[in-house]
Amino acid sequence: MVRLILVLLAVVQTVPAALRVLPPEFNTDKEQQMMRSYLRQQVHAKMDQRLKDLEAALQSPKALTVYQEKRRGFLRWTLGEMPKRTPLNARVTGVLREDGFTIEKVLFESRPGFHVTSNVYRPAGKGPFPAVLHPCGHSANGKAYREYQKANRLLVQHGFVVLCYDPIGQGERRQLVNADGRLPLRPTSEHAVLGPAPILLGGGLGRWMLWDGVRALDYLAGRPDVDDKRLGCMGNSGGGNLTSFLMAYDDRIAAAAPGCFITTHRRKNEFPGPGDAEQNLFAQIREGFDHPDFILARAPKPTLILAATADFVPIEGTWEGYRQAKRAYTVLGHPERVALVETNEKHGFTRHLREGAVRFFARWLQGRVVEIIEAENVRVRADAELQVTSGGNVLQLKNARSMFDWLEIDARQLAAQRPPLTRERLRAITGIRRLKELPVLKTTKLLRKDLPAPLIFHPEPGISLPTLYWPQGKQAPVLITPDAGLNSVLPRVAKLQAAGHPVLAVDLRDLGETATRNWRFSGADWYIAYLLGRSYLAMRTEDIFACANWLAESHKTKSIQIIAHGGTATAAQHAAALEPQLFNKLTLTEPSPDWQTLLTHRQANLHLHTIHPRALQHYDLPDLKELRQSRD
Repeated sequence: MVRLILVLLAVVQTVPAALRVLPPEFNTDKEQQMMRSYLRQQVHAKMDQRLKDLEAALQSPKALTVYQEKRRGFLRWTLGEMPKRTPLNARVTGVLREDGFTIEKVLFESRPGFHVTSNVYRPAGKGPFPAVLHPCGHSANGKAYREYQKANRLLVQHGFVVLCYDPIGQGERRQLVNADGRLPLRPTSEHAVLGPAPILLGGGLGRWMLWDGVRALDYLAGRPDVDDKRLGCMGNSGGGNLTSFLMAYDDRIAAAAPGCFITTHRRKNEFPGPGDAEQNLFAQIREGFDHPDFILARAPKPTLILAATADFVPIEGTWEGYRQAKRAYTVLGHPERVALVETNEKHGFTRHLREGAVRFFARWLQGRVVEIIEAENVRVRADAELQVTSGGNVLQLKNARSMFDWLEIDARQLAAQRPPLTRERLRAITGIRRLKELPVLKTTKLLRKDLPAPLIFHPEPGISLPTLYWPQGKQAPVLITPDAGLNSVLPRVAKLQAAGHPVLAVDLRDLGETATRNWRFSGADWYIAYLLGRSYLAMRTEDIFACANWLAESHKTKSIQIIAHGGTATAAQHAAALEPQLFNKLTLTEPSPDWQTLLTHRQANLHLHTIHPRALQHYDLPDLKELRQSRD
């Protein structure tokens, strides 16, 4: 600590032009950035506790059953209430005929007007056949991706019906399309944009994608040529994620093979970082639900982990998860029902994994132990040949509803059911603590003769907030929270000082000098907090409480003014609504959009740090203004 202060002293004494409080190297180490380190400790603590819980559960079948029930219960809670089952309105728009099988182009609706495009590979003969559901990974062309086609062909050639469908934002189900018909984003980027809205409503994007899979299983199980007691599921990468969700959620899946997904949070959060929007479940880490729990929750049903040695999905975590699963299956008396295939390849549904998956399904869905070898030069159809819709996008269909349409419908229904917002309800919803419940604010003062005075606030262990303080003035003190760094508000500070106001400017966590850099994608740190059941909105609101209280006490006043810029405005709105006696004036400069607006915002992912999970079930930002004016 002494060394840090000495370094800080050296820095602040040599900053004539651009003011800076923290040392230049702060946050430059990719692995040791403030918020990464802060959240990492919490992740490790939760995962360590989970291992203790699992170890206790492995002592007997009865204890393990209790463990499983808790995990299944959590999965249903975090995904939230599913939509009602409505008519699938399934229809075949075309058939491709090949030697020994056909490929049907099937269109169905997982919700009214919300179309799902799929290819059904069907063997020749009467059946009924065992069937495998195949959700795609993050391929831009979805079900037409060549490796996925090869997997489907290998399965159908060995007597399986296969339904391979386009997930939301891929293939023929792109939700973001320019006026000229061009696609502005890759699938993973589209998922990032689509991610915040369903988080606000509850369940996340994963809930939407899971429901597509559940309805696809409904379709498969209802076909007369399918044996609904012999249903399987397989997928790679993003499809491995969806397979994991589905196999733990839907009891109809008798055998499952998730590929290039299963690892552990502890490993994955270190590198490469949290997954895409649909892969992260609210409070998943907080409640001790790790990747292996997708397997443990369904034990002892047959499960095969497909893995690649050189994958960016950490292979060490894959083996750790497999060992946990093998121990659980052994306790339940069926160690042979869980297995792992590892190929010395990079990330992808490569040949050895395809062959391993088909051998697995042959054993557990057909009762055959057989060697499966994929032929050389497998035929692959062009994207257009497998296309289900005439125009290549479901949004062009008559009476089609986009995901944005359904988000607005769901939001209106929730808004109609909301009870009045009170401060107690707001605290319960967000977890934001009262000012008096916060830890004592610690301050590091940096020696400097001229003004502004640089200070570092420590609202809790592991968090450092750089501040600049202008103490002169007899008017009401002003707290400024910029979102573009302390230097961005200096012109405004000069005006306030000239008007006689003492000013404190602070970089809230993950902004300005403390902003997280060089990680997988914008908002990766937010998703770690989300997995921990926390939100940056709540954390930043409490930071504002601590800073505002310090400023008020320093000037022996009961209330102050606050000026919030951009992304900090949402936290300031919450602070003023929850502690109105502390803030006599609230000024918002270029605030983030209201949450209702984010439901259809084409850059919603840039506002992740301003939202709170499930908040739109209870209130929107305009409700805070009314609450601030009330005295309940």
